[in-house]
Amino acid sequence: MKVFSRVYTALIFIILYIPIVVLMMFSFNSTANTGAMTGFSFYWYRELFQSPETFDALKNTLILAVSAAVISTVIGTAAAVGLTKFRKNYWKNSVISITNVPMMNPDIVTGISMMLLFVFIGTMQGSDEKLSFFTLLIAHVTFCLPYVILSVRPKLLSMPKSLPEAAQDLGCTPLQSFFRVELPNIMPGVISGFILAFTLSLDDFVISYFTTGNDFQTLPLLIYSMTKKEVKPDIYALSTIMIVAVTVLLILSNLFSKEKNTEGRLSVK
Repeated sequence: MKVFSRVYTALIFIILYIPIVVLMMFSFNSTANTGAMTGFSFYWYRELFQSPETFDALKNTLILAVSAAVISTVIGTAAAVGLTKFRKNYWKNSVISITNVPMMNPDIVTGISMMLLFVFIGTMQGSDEKLSFFTLLIAHVTFCLPYVILSVRPKLLSMPKSLPEAAQDLGCTPLQSFFRVELPNIMPGVISGFILAFTLSLDDFVISYFTTGNDFQTLPLLIYSMTKKEVKPDIYALSTIMIVAVTVLLILSNLFSKEKNTEGRLSVK
């Protein structure tokens, strides 16, 4: 049974990571041939840094991802704190169920419904540009919020309720108690929620396709437009850089979380 489980686990990892390894490998190919490695070269990385269209799309993607992650982290943290204050389980469970709808909904349903909403509002206002960066940002914040709440809420539930009460007994206001006592304790969950929201926004295509305007193009949309013609290996190079960056962020997040947990155990002792 152990042998079967190990083989099954190995197959899962191979299926998940072999395509990523192949993509990274061909980003160093000396030619545009995607059928065989003809030599090791940084040619496509040099081409990437000389492509203004790709860098404009990358800049737009980073601006959108950071903005959506920051806004959803602030709202999601506040929402998670509010959910822990609910006394009636009926209301709490109802709000949690409603909050999880964007996470369980198919992306295409979310994208089309939000597009129809934005077009309707734009028509009511008589706006010429019914879809823009702001509609795209609202859409990204909407589907990132549940993941932030899901990351922060367990940290709040595991935190001793006596900590904020003790801070208030010592003279802190509820707001001071939150920033000085609660927020440092739930910070690993907040950071995990931020990184999760950032990565989800970074690679989203379906919802972005339906809610963006003509003057704002993200990297996934640019890559999709290239598939109609030809995907050059400089996109492989850009994807490799993004994979490495996200991996580093996840490693730093895990290290920060472990450090916080260690400090918490030491303080308890």
